[in-house]
Amino acid sequence: MKVAVIHGPNLRLLGKREPEVYGTDTLDDVNRKLGELAKTLGVELEMFQSNHEGEILDFIADAAPRVSGFLINPGAFTHTSIALLDAFLGVSRPFVEVHLSNLARREEFRHHSYLSGAAVGVVYGFGVQSYLLGLRGLAARLGAS
Repeated sequence: MKVAVIHGPNLRLLGKREPEVYGTDTLDDVNRKLGELAKTLGVELEMFQSNHEGEILDFIADAAPRVSGFLINPGAFTHTSIALLDAFLGVSRPFVEVHLSNLARREEFRHHSYLSGAAVGVVYGFGVQSYLLGLRGLAARLGAS
């Protein structure tokens, strides 16, 4: 079973950007921890990061035939991108939305997600653990051992 992990805009700055909000782990740290967990779950991962909405949309369409589901931290696109929602609806693959910070404790504009209503699950507020919990949930949903 293969899962695509999508890191949205500015996530390549993890560890440097607002560590009081996002923590000190880098994107490489997140990917390493996901890779370690994936091995224990019997899941293969494909990682992708982009700051460009169109590249993420293309990746979803291109990856869908080779993956069973998606784990995504859409970053700011959470609150702005109907196109991202439509991309997931168009490929008919389950996805889990994750966020490092607790969106409900952040600015009002961050309280709405265009994706969460279509996601099979949403995990936020636990730092890197949000990714790991999201992967566990998605793997269970997909029937991984």
